[in-house]
Amino acid sequence: MSIPKVTEQKRWLILTHAFNMDGRAASLTITDKIPYLLEAGVEPIVFSAITGIKDQRFPHYQFLAWGPSGFRFDFRHWIANQYGRGLFYKITTRTVSLLLAPFIAIEKLVLGYSSQWSWAIPAFIHGRRLIKEGKVDVVFSVGSAWSAHLAGVWLKKSTGIKLISEVHDPLVIRQSPGDDGADKPKNRDARFRHFLESQLCKYSDFVWWFTDGALHYAKVRNTNLNTSGNAKGFVVMPGAEPPGVENIHAGHAYAEHLNLCHFGSLAKDRSLSVILKALTVLLQKYPEAKSAIRVHAYGAPLDSYSTQAIEEYGFSDVLLTHGRLEKDPVTGLSGRERVVEKMQQADVLILLHGTGEECAEYIPSKFYDYLWAQRPIWAITHRNPQLDQMLLERNAYLSISGDESSLAMTLEKIWLDWQQKNLNQVSGAPIGVNQAVKKILETTAS
Repeated sequence: MSIPKVTEQKRWLILTHAFNMDGRAASLTITDKIPYLLEAGVEPIVFSAITGIKDQRFPHYQFLAWGPSGFRFDFRHWIANQYGRGLFYKITTRTVSLLLAPFIAIEKLVLGYSSQWSWAIPAFIHGRRLIKEGKVDVVFSVGSAWSAHLAGVWLKKSTGIKLISEVHDPLVIRQSPGDDGADKPKNRDARFRHFLESQLCKYSDFVWWFTDGALHYAKVRNTNLNTSGNAKGFVVMPGAEPPGVENIHAGHAYAEHLNLCHFGSLAKDRSLSVILKALTVLLQKYPEAKSAIRVHAYGAPLDSYSTQAIEEYGFSDVLLTHGRLEKDPVTGLSGRERVVEKMQQADVLILLHGTGEECAEYIPSKFYDYLWAQRPIWAITHRNPQLDQMLLERNAYLSISGDESSLAMTLEKIWLDWQQKNLNQVSGAPIGVNQAVKKILETTAS
């Protein structure tokens, strides 16, 4: 797939709180685009927090957040990058947290915003200076953390420069199926995100989301979106980069255990407890499955529901936790490369979508990594027809969140398929990042 060349407005100021952070989805979504942007002729200048590794290929400036809660967040990641997460990390981060505690309390009381909001201040100050010096043609704000979008809007209003914006997660979280998010919420941070979305739809020249649902509800809340003189909104599938590990597709061998593997964060609404509950139903029919099935959790601590389920069902030998995979000093593999290897070793990859209304507006980034791993996928989804269709087209096992009978039936099918050594193989091509960059460049060139 050929990437269109950028012949005008080449100098892009990229505002992104997370950048070059090993294994962090918010970082990977932008850092994976960089090689293709460079190939297209874009000349990037990156502003990010100090939480990642400084890039040497182009100007990359890292700024501390000015607020106490943002400083604490960024400092923790910086210390971990420099010295690891051992004793020095624990002593320094706890000391800094203790010293900042009263200031964080005041910040929360006065403003009530999420921790990274204040990173927008240095990003705006330094960005405005570069724009006034004639060194920037386009500002590209990238969020997850909404501080990047805030700085982008400030720069647009202050200088009139072209602004393009990529919204990773819904800025406005709907509360119920009948809620379109138009009513302003009571929470101060949520109210500000509601306001910020309206500002993006008013001032961005182009703004895009990652799902059809996210764009739909943004248009419902912002009727000026796509109208003359306002932002042009569209959808981009972010995709993922091909794995950089040798022999990643060397083949899979059925072994003693049926290994069901989950990668990424867990929470009460995204819990492995639903898998364990389905397993109790399976064991009533196939008691021998207990010695064969293993559920592996990589990348995050267990949520409280999963912990309770382990105790309730006696599954301490069934659900195994491995924590976050960091860079291996022996092999030299990065955390991301180690994750890819573990994905390839899985019999089935678990994709937990969630149970909230925001599920209609997002697709877990891990889905795109799973497609490259080429292992069978068991997805438990909620109110997202676009994601369901993509999964069905790729021959995934599919269950509906909250439907216990659906979960139990799917696990039984997986068990029987595994016994027959005939698990569903992923069909169709993976979704790369090159297609995302191609669409962005083609659309924003107008």
